Amino acid sequence: MPDEQESEPSFGLSKRETADEGSGFRFAAVGALLIVVLFAGYGLGRLNGGTGGSGSPAAATTPAVPSSSPFDESVPHVHGNTGPITASGGGAPVSGLSLSGGGLTLTPFSAVFEAGVPQRLEFTVNGPGGAPVTTFAVVHDKPLHLIVARRDLTGFQHLHPVMAADGTWSVDLTFAEPGVYRMFTDFSVQVGGTQVATTLGADLTVPGEYLPVTAPDPARVASTGGFRVGYEGTPATESTQPLLMTVTDEAGGPVTLEPYLGAFGHLVVLRQGDLGYVHVHPETQLVDGKVKFWLAAPSPGTYRMFLDFQVAGKVSTAAWTVVVS
Repeated sequence: MPDEQESEPSFGLSKRETADEGSGFRFAAVGALLIVVLFAGYGLGRLNGGTGGSGSPAAATTPAVPSSSPFDESVPHVHGNTGPITASGGGAPVSGLSLSGGGLTLTPFSAVFEAGVPQRLEFTVNGPGGAPVTTFAVVHDKPLHLIVARRDLTGFQHLHPVMAADGTWSVDLTFAEPGVYRMFTDFSVQVGGTQVATTLGADLTVPGEYLPVTAPDPARVASTGGFRVGYEGTPATESTQPLLMTVTDEAGGPVTLEPYLGAFGHLVVLRQGDLGYVHVHPETQLVDGKVKFWLAAPSPGTYRMFLDFQVAGKVSTAAWTVVVS
């Protein structure tokens, strides 16, 4: 290639050619070169995700906050497992045994509370880089479900914290008695473009004289808030079994169940000993006025089942002890 200091122009032009002819040729060459560059840039823009001649910039890389459930709400399902419940064995997956999983870490701001006093529980769910995540999906009307229970399976609460813009969750709650409690954060969140459905757990301590309560004997009917709630079916480990929940008034008369958080009932099952956590949602329609769940017990052992249901705008919770052999 000729040196830029030579007087003879490029592309083979001679000194004897007129200045006008040389200038015209140079302008034509430069114009052709510009056209090539423009078309090359257009092609690279398409390869990089451009919109084909529209001139609009590429989409932002920050993922949008999901607005719908990652679960198929048309079939019964277990939280932490986005697939439908099947009739095959293996038991329901337990969760909530660890404060970290799937690249996420549950971080309570305080783990010590006072008995009998309303207090604020605050926490974050931190991502792989340590920063709080904020891209939570709405599952059954809420972006996060908080379950709290004492380790003797008493003091059950189902709460819904509120998230601040910086990813800090907070909720007011009262621990009725001293003891060690377990908090379960049940949610689905976007991490690195992938949706992760999980339940993380952490212990909370309430100092004082701890008097553990023995779980009641197994029974088919429980009374709560002026209602009698019974269930049919026997949980097993080798296969998924139906559980039909019936709610009546204290005299056995019919009541009208209302949807609560997008379902006619929410069933939380906690395993005695390690508080292995299972959260099951029912079929979308009542069956002869009954709420129908499908459950495969995670393992043999003793469990407490907690059913949240709503009648006349009021939410009540029924509880049973179940022994799975």
